[in-house]
Amino acid sequence: MEAILYLDSILVPLSLFFTIGYHAYLWHNLRHKPALTTIGINTLKRRQWLRGLNQGDEKQGMLAVQSLRNTLMFTILIATVTIIITISLAALTNNAFNANRLLGSSALFGSQSGRIMVLKFGSAFIFLVGSFLCSSMAVGYLVDANFLVNAIGGGEFFSYMYTEAVVERGFTLAVVGNRVLCIAFPLLFWVFGPLPVAFSSLALVWALYDLDYVAKSFKFVDY
Repeated sequence: MEAILYLDSILVPLSLFFTIGYHAYLWHNLRHKPALTTIGINTLKRRQWLRGLNQGDEKQGMLAVQSLRNTLMFTILIATVTIIITISLAALTNNAFNANRLLGSSALFGSQSGRIMVLKFGSAFIFLVGSFLCSSMAVGYLVDANFLVNAIGGGEFFSYMYTEAVVERGFTLAVVGNRVLCIAFPLLFWVFGPLPVAFSSLALVWALYDLDYVAKSFKFVDY
């Protein structure tokens, strides 16, 4: 029974380390073997797509704006969902010390002390705020990219490199904001105890692995 009381200090750090460790492994593959990941393949194809827009074709420019608009709308949705969850979490925190009496009858829900409750809500809040900031900056870069993509052309190498940098920063921040929000979800389950955190972290990594490494089923030429 005493071991159950230490689940908060064992399962939660392990779950967080497992989730962050997976993204460190993903980042390593993106740096060295981008063709093995769907994010890397999208990045390579996006750079080829930008090179094709260097001819100043008006129809291609309109298609580029529509394509960027889809990512922009998704990023705005992520930022909106994040701020809604943050506001809801702030409202829930006001009644947390009254609600923890409902969960204090079983040790499976972990510690319900005041410091632990603050840590539960505070850790999720930090990740949610980080996701909102990344998504907000991504929106700014993608809005600039809409203009720069239409302005690209004429064979100006500096203009093309700057446009590519802005587009890549926007997409990178959008992906980071989305992933930070995903990491925040298991921490939200910490209110119900450390076991839901562990199970949700395993399910999250399993789902993200299927999304990120679906390209392993195919053979790609190394870039």
